[in-house]
Amino acid sequence: MAKIFPVHPDNPQGRRIEEIKAALQRGAVMLYPTDTVYAIGCDLNAKSAVERVRQIKQLANDKPLTFLCPSLSNVATYAFVSDTAYRIMKHLVPGPYTFLLPATKLVPRLVQEPKRKTTGIRVPNHTVCLALLTALANPIISTSAHLPPDETDDEQFGVESEPHLSQIELFDRLDKLVDIIVDTGEEPTHEVSTILDLTGEEPIITRRGLGWERAAGFRS
Repeated sequence: MAKIFPVHPDNPQGRRIEEIKAALQRGAVMLYPTDTVYAIGCDLNAKSAVERVRQIKQLANDKPLTFLCPSLSNVATYAFVSDTAYRIMKHLVPGPYTFLLPATKLVPRLVQEPKRKTTGIRVPNHTVCLALLTALANPIISTSAHLPPDETDDEQFGVESEPHLSQIELFDRLDKLVDIIVDTGEEPTHEVSTILDLTGEEPIITRRGLGWERAAGFRS
């Protein structure tokens, strides 16, 4: 059974954030809200936790995992960012966007797309996410809390189609699968992030999600 941490959505309690951070450092897997959907996540550098996330989502090792960074400057640590990509990202972060970029050596292979050596990175516009990222000082895995068996894999980041669940239903479904549930009192949203492939000379929107119209305005 997961331990529930009530956290204020606008003014996260420092003590709670520290408790969650300590659990993540010990390899915990959590269910937590983001500025798009609820996500299952862990410390990017906790290999056993990342493997558990894959097991929970039933994702093969060739399916990349998105992770969150607190700022654009942190993204450059984990990905090679061209001038064009930087210019686009600067206009869009923080926000509901996943950027597909060439990975640096600091990104674990278990997270990357194995053939292209790319990774998906987000800078969320969510107070609790940013507080956790700042406290942990490591990126946090972020994969949709939608689970199989209703598996109709959307694009490459594992968003499945299933009935919209309330917060209580989602917590009940994940209670025995994760170690921590971050409860901000927010009902789940059901709109995914927009995915922008920034690996080539021209940016490509590979999935239309929240804010895609804004992203389209910065494609050139």
